[in-house]
Amino acid sequence: MSNQKPTKVRFFILFMVFIAVVINYMDRSNLSIAGPHIAADFGLSTIEMGYIYSAFGWTYALLQIPGGFIVDKLIPRVLYTLMLVGWSSMTVLMGFAQGFAALFGLRLAIGVFEVPAFPTNNKVVTAWFPEHEKGKAIACYTSGQFVGVAFLTPVLVAIQTWIGWQGMFILMGMVGIVWGIVWYTLYRQPNEHAKVNQAEIDYIREGGGVISATVSDKTDAKQKMDWSQVKMAFSRRKLWGVYIGQFASTSMLWFFLTWFPTYLVQYRHLDFIKVGFLTSIPFLAAFVGVLLGGTFSDWLIKRGHSITLARKLPIILGLLLSTSIIGANFTDDTTLIVCFMTLAFFGNGFSSITWTLISAIAPVKAIGVTGGTFNFIGNLSSIVIPIVIGYLVSGGNFAPALIFVSAVALVGALSYIFVVGKVERISF
Repeated sequence: MSNQKPTKVRFFILFMVFIAVVINYMDRSNLSIAGPHIAADFGLSTIEMGYIYSAFGWTYALLQIPGGFIVDKLIPRVLYTLMLVGWSSMTVLMGFAQGFAALFGLRLAIGVFEVPAFPTNNKVVTAWFPEHEKGKAIACYTSGQFVGVAFLTPVLVAIQTWIGWQGMFILMGMVGIVWGIVWYTLYRQPNEHAKVNQAEIDYIREGGGVISATVSDKTDAKQKMDWSQVKMAFSRRKLWGVYIGQFASTSMLWFFLTWFPTYLVQYRHLDFIKVGFLTSIPFLAAFVGVLLGGTFSDWLIKRGHSITLARKLPIILGLLLSTSIIGANFTDDTTLIVCFMTLAFFGNGFSSITWTLISAIAPVKAIGVTGGTFNFIGNLSSIVIPIVIGYLVSGGNFAPALIFVSAVALVGALSYIFVVGKVERISF
């Protein structure tokens, strides 16, 4: 067995996670594409749209901790299938919504079903990849949140023009349901996958991968919620530094996922079809940024630098670059506006390897709970950002909103510099 060449099934598993993330983020962001039409059809104000944009985050953020326990107890094959079919079904129903209450309620439901998604992604990568490949792996699946929006936004705009925003929601939901069936059919855990040889399992384990991170031990699955894990997740300064930084990173992301198309259409007075293509540019930059961030981080480790420097430096640099979004307040030139937005979102992508820190510092037996808490704090931004921007722009001026998201990015960079400290696994 020692002379056996390791199989590469882990890369196919990574591809499956990537597709799931693309679908995940398209179902988060498709509301922003339909937003101007929905507001016009139902006569909704910017404040009302802010609440609809934020509805996803109310359940998604607030249920992250119990979602983390679910991730620790259910195997990814079953859990991801339930999630994909669940949130995709709610997306289909979005096509039949008839006003504020229905839209708000369905977005709440989508948030419920997407709760365990990223902790599950992290758990899958923790089980399938050795430490020196983990940065690129996480960067690869994280890039799905940008590449889907970048390449598919013009397509969805065209679909919306062809069959309306209702048809767009129905079509996107059906795609997710189909992928849920594919996931259940093809995904297996490392020690259960028919195409994985022992050499690949040894390669993963010897490289620091946690094969046991997805074990389906029935006794463990029946254990009650361990509140000491929750206490640990909220009591460590190192973790709070990461949480604050994640809130800052996702704040920039949620601006682009919600208000960005409206900003271009209603406040910069651009044609909606043109906006579909202009929206793609920052997302493409973010896609490049996240791949470069993960590659740069792993390169630093291979060059012998500490994991602390390798994981923190790309995040800090990326958050500092994100503050450049404020430059759009000082020009009326469309090209410059898009340039500032593109640079800011490139920085956001470059900083989006934050899950590598959870993989590196979370206790092995509490990866799900720690990841859930991380996602909970970080995704409070999905509530705060859309609502705050809705109020800030209600007077017709978008400049305060860009100042706000720029300041949040700066706070995130400072948190990683002064609060996180050394990157090492917490004993628990």
